Amino acid sequence: MEKSAYKAAGVDIEAGYEVMRRIKKHTESTFRPEVLMGIGSFGSFFALDTAKYREPVLVAGTDGVGTKLKVAFMMDKHDTVGIDVVAYCVNDIICQGAEPLFFLDYLAVGKNRPEKIEKIVAGVAEGCRQAGCALVGGETAEMPGFYPEDEYDLAGFAVGVVEKAKCITGQEAKAGDVIIGLGSSGLQSSGYSLVRKIFFHDHSYKVTDYFAELGRTLGEELLEPTLIYVKPVLGLIEAVEVTGIANISGGGMPENIPRAMPADVDAVIHKGSWPVHPIFAILQHLGKVDEDEMYSTFNMGIGMVVMVKRDSADAALDTLAKSGIKAYIIGELVPGRGQVVFA
Repeated sequence: MEKSAYKAAGVDIEAGYEVMRRIKKHTESTFRPEVLMGIGSFGSFFALDTAKYREPVLVAGTDGVGTKLKVAFMMDKHDTVGIDVVAYCVNDIICQGAEPLFFLDYLAVGKNRPEKIEKIVAGVAEGCRQAGCALVGGETAEMPGFYPEDEYDLAGFAVGVVEKAKCITGQEAKAGDVIIGLGSSGLQSSGYSLVRKIFFHDHSYKVTDYFAELGRTLGEELLEPTLIYVKPVLGLIEAVEVTGIANISGGGMPENIPRAMPADVDAVIHKGSWPVHPIFAILQHLGKVDEDEMYSTFNMGIGMVVMVKRDSADAALDTLAKSGIKAYIIGELVPGRGQVVFA
């Protein structure tokens, strides 16, 4: 009686059990040796190998996909946004030099549709595999009357570890250091409220519209997953001395680069020193967006920056190239007041 009453209120417990059965294989595909129990317990166990560290420091980060989810709803495509939510969490914690260990997700849905939820979680698992971390648990909340039946929200939480002596805070960066930009996959996951306004409200485009400049439909471009930089950046840290790392997410370079450097230097960024993806030119033209606003809203083709000593720049570029990441020298640090200056 209780189950049928709850179902009449919009919450399907049996569908929740079906979700657990469906996602088990996806979560287990991400497990590291430190994971002690499978999904389904109240808490998740992860045995940190303290023998590997003299002073282990845990680094945590949390984030969500944001309004990029609206594009997934429009496309009825749900297998990539999970990569985005992992990317934005792990790309933050590697800025401190931390290796991501485990991840948890939070999914709130208007109606529990097990097939759709499996696709979402499969994307989260794929992101975790790319990052080398374990998907140890999460929460799927069915919230009828709060979300429309075909919509949901997705957020996540990542924990990593770094040796205390190897923490990267950016305070070791100095004038003369070189700034290397790591190419983005396009918009990644920032600025989508403005993106949707320009394309869908101001110009009435559809996700199925084909753009020759992009070589694919608008929807395919907008759902391109965020790149996960964990393995290339951790490899770079092992190869050369990295003095600062910034994840170029919301706020673009002007907001994020200063978080990874001391207040007595400026970051001089040379426009034109990297290829800018066509999506940005399209947005700027259609939206009549000022160039300064473009750079303070979007990543403009650079998803992450790393700072290295000048004599390590060539080795850093070579290491990143071997990892499959496109990287460019885009600037340098100079004496200043903690600002980003475009030249």
